[in-house]
Amino acid sequence: MDPLRAKIGPVATLLAGLVVVWYVFAVVLNAPFQRDLDRRAGETPTTMEFVARTLSQPKPTLPAPHQVAQNFFENTFLRKVNSNRSLVYNSWVTLSSTLLGFAFGTALGILIAVGIVHVTTLDRSLMPWIIASQTIPILAIAPMIIVVLAAVGITGLIPKALISTYLSFFPVAVGMVKGLRSPELMHLDLMHTYNAGRAQIFWKLRVPASIPFLFASMKVAVAASLVGAIVGELPTGAVAGIGAKLLAGAYYSQTIDIWAVLVAGSVVAALLVAAVGLAGRIVERAMGGRPA
Repeated sequence: MDPLRAKIGPVATLLAGLVVVWYVFAVVLNAPFQRDLDRRAGETPTTMEFVARTLSQPKPTLPAPHQVAQNFFENTFLRKVNSNRSLVYNSWVTLSSTLLGFAFGTALGILIAVGIVHVTTLDRSLMPWIIASQTIPILAIAPMIIVVLAAVGITGLIPKALISTYLSFFPVAVGMVKGLRSPELMHLDLMHTYNAGRAQIFWKLRVPASIPFLFASMKVAVAASLVGAIVGELPTGAVAGIGAKLLAGAYYSQTIDIWAVLVAGSVVAALLVAAVGLAGRIVERAMGGRPA
């Protein structure tokens, strides 16, 4: 129990502190509008009544935590799964493009890393361009990808997946390059002593050594892929998905809906990262690694 308590205690304490700060900021940011409402109604509420009103506005500047939690619960558990207002349905729409883009990005990142490690020309020419590609804002690239692909008749899931691929391949490529180059010179010399070929060195030494680096970078990549899928939904006029819900909430000033959707996106991201971490532990144990 002590190790579990040591892990949960600090997290719970930090979460409680954030909730308290959130409530304080909700009162402060919602107070001006509430004062205006009270002045127009000719009312003079007490301090406690005023605070309660700032935390119960239908369209607050900053929703209170209990408002977000209530909205999240209603749209997650009290809606039909196939309803357009269901957060489960909208999360699944975004998740489908996220997983496809993550698969593309992981495969592309691994291929690029293998080429960089084994071909000196690629290391000198390709790596700087890969780094430079990540300096371009995704909000600038996403509309161009959507327009270009729509011009050739490609719409729907693929454009959003490609935007996710753009964000997810970079951490995989960088992490895999580091992993493939992680074997020490002594280990490489030992393989050469055994007269091992390049293929044998790659599969028996470099790949096993790169697995921890690969799954660590995949955790970053899968979260970036989710961000790419959400951003990809914004310029497409999508009617479903986390990005579409965020856009609709902003258009109609439904701040509580916006925050609830953000919470849903955070939950999806946490589940994806946890799934990648679990897969990494399973692979490492299957390869003979010892649990930390």
